[in-house]
Amino acid sequence: MKRMIMISMLAVLTAVPSVAQYVRRPYSRPVAPSYRSQYTTVARHRSALDGYFGLRIGLGVATVNADDHYLDGGTPKSGLNVGMVAGLQLAPATPLYLETGLSYTEKGGKGGPGDAYTYSLNYLEVPFLVKYQHNFDPLTSIQPFFGVYCAAGVSGKMKEMDQRYSRSAFSDDAFKRFDGGLRLGCGLQFDHLYAELGYDIGLANVSRDEFNTAHTGCFFANVGVNF
Repeated sequence: MKRMIMISMLAVLTAVPSVAQYVRRPYSRPVAPSYRSQYTTVARHRSALDGYFGLRIGLGVATVNADDHYLDGGTPKSGLNVGMVAGLQLAPATPLYLETGLSYTEKGGKGGPGDAYTYSLNYLEVPFLVKYQHNFDPLTSIQPFFGVYCAAGVSGKMKEMDQRYSRSAFSDDAFKRFDGGLRLGCGLQFDHLYAELGYDIGLANVSRDEFNTAHTGCFFANVGVNF
């Protein structure tokens, strides 16, 4: 399942740049020949909500912080991020946008003596973000964002390297499949190209042991396109 998700999203990501180059940007429209037509164009623009679609791919560096030393993965573990987003302006002529989407994210961590334990936690995530867009010029903008995310575990492994042993990370005595928390970061867009840095703060207790707590955390860096 993990391989199918990655192949599908990467195939879409590969196809989009060739499609995006044919998308006509608002700022590339010809100048209207008369004052009246200019006024009509501006009024129509101010009364319409702007929106976009985008694709993302990048790298995450994740940890798991737990009370139980068996589940504690405080040493960072890297993984893949790949997904798609959609954004809509909250009100005409305002710089605020609501963004959501769907992504496949590899989280987890390493722990134990000599990092003998490795936790791979792979999720499908849905974010709900508010983005502020500040335009430096018609092509370039900076976009800080803040919001929440919800995640469902789709696969995962717990490996004991010394014993050469592995099992499901979402078993009855390990991690819960549901995760959620806060997301904050900042993006930079130039024309159709987009890059962002951010951090996920896991607030949900992902430990199945009712006497212990475990929380995920993940720093991520993504690139992609908006159209």
